[in-house]
Amino acid sequence: MAAAPVRQRSGPGGPRAQLPPCYYEGYLEKRGPKEKASRRLWTCLCGNSLYFFNNAKDSHFVEKLDLSGFVSLKDDCSRDRNLEAARLILRMKDGETKITAPNLESRELWKGFLYSVVDLNVPSYLTLLPGQLQMLKEVVDKERSRRRTRTPTRAPPSRAPPSPLSVPLVGEIPPCFRPVSRTEAEVLLERHPDCGNMLLRPGRDGCSLAVTTRQDLNGSVFRHYRVTQRDQGGYIIDVENPIPCATLHEVIDALVEKTAGTLQPFLLEEPYEENITYVSANDENGERILHTAPSSPLPKAPALPPKQGLSRSQKTTCRHSQTDRSIHPCFSSGADRWPSSPLNRSPAPDRRILTSSVPASPTNPMRRLILSPSPLAQTFNEELKRKLEKRRASQE
Repeated sequence: MAAAPVRQRSGPGGPRAQLPPCYYEGYLEKRGPKEKASRRLWTCLCGNSLYFFNNAKDSHFVEKLDLSGFVSLKDDCSRDRNLEAARLILRMKDGETKITAPNLESRELWKGFLYSVVDLNVPSYLTLLPGQLQMLKEVVDKERSRRRTRTPTRAPPSRAPPSPLSVPLVGEIPPCFRPVSRTEAEVLLERHPDCGNMLLRPGRDGCSLAVTTRQDLNGSVFRHYRVTQRDQGGYIIDVENPIPCATLHEVIDALVEKTAGTLQPFLLEEPYEENITYVSANDENGERILHTAPSSPLPKAPALPPKQGLSRSQKTTCRHSQTDRSIHPCFSSGADRWPSSPLNRSPAPDRRILTSSVPASPTNPMRRLILSPSPLAQTFNEELKRKLEKRRASQE
């Protein structure tokens, strides 16, 4: 849905020209905290205020709602006689204002403009079109520029302007400390009641601290307590009976203890994303789209099979087998000559025990081994000796 056109209703010197720049306008039904019935008014968002007119042609507004006291904005799901209407509850510091938009799209766009002006940031959690988001971004830029160039108003003499904290903090700072003003502290406690109701902040004079609390009693009840630093060290809660504390943590603990746990430190946890997102451009139309990365783990590369090879014992056995054949050629030739011999069918191998070694000589580079004869070798040698004696006898 396109935004309502912003038109200048009066001449250069008319009442409309003296208002801040108008960002959005349209008909809304409004019912204030003290009104019994809703009124259909032409509403203009000018600067950070809502101006209400009886109709679109009027140049004088009948009511103004300053958004500086903004607390929250939420949908009202109650039914209306107009089934297409969509309701909103605008909560301010001085009460609630109920607003009814013509339809759901109009309500969503009004929420976008209100949040953009209040927070000076484009809300990303609303259902809006890319063109509408771009329009909100332009509104944020214009409002920031307007506030920078706006002439600052002079504060009343009775109220000193807030100044930064100039007194050094001693010891560890509690997590409920926020460098905000009194009004900002009230807004924080009002917007986030589930995060605690007690906040430590700088004092208005810049030389002390303050504790702001919020409780519900037919509405929000705020209290502010001054905390000063002692010359000899430590802090004091300035009440009727001053409460001395050694550290700022003890200041918070003392207030929790005095109220029997009713007051709790304000701990605002900022939200974190649960999924990884990224923006990519479409190759066909060039439109940029927000994607969500898959949450499943990436597949692992298959493991390579281990290299197969001979074990150390197998290598040693092969080396000894080759050495035995090179030292005793007669034993191998005898085995080849009598393949049918029962000695060759014996399952037990011919094992030799290494008893000692002699260093290699220049003439014989091989290492000489002294082996203890096995029973099988002795039997074979005796048989071979008898055959040789018979052959000699027959030759003679």
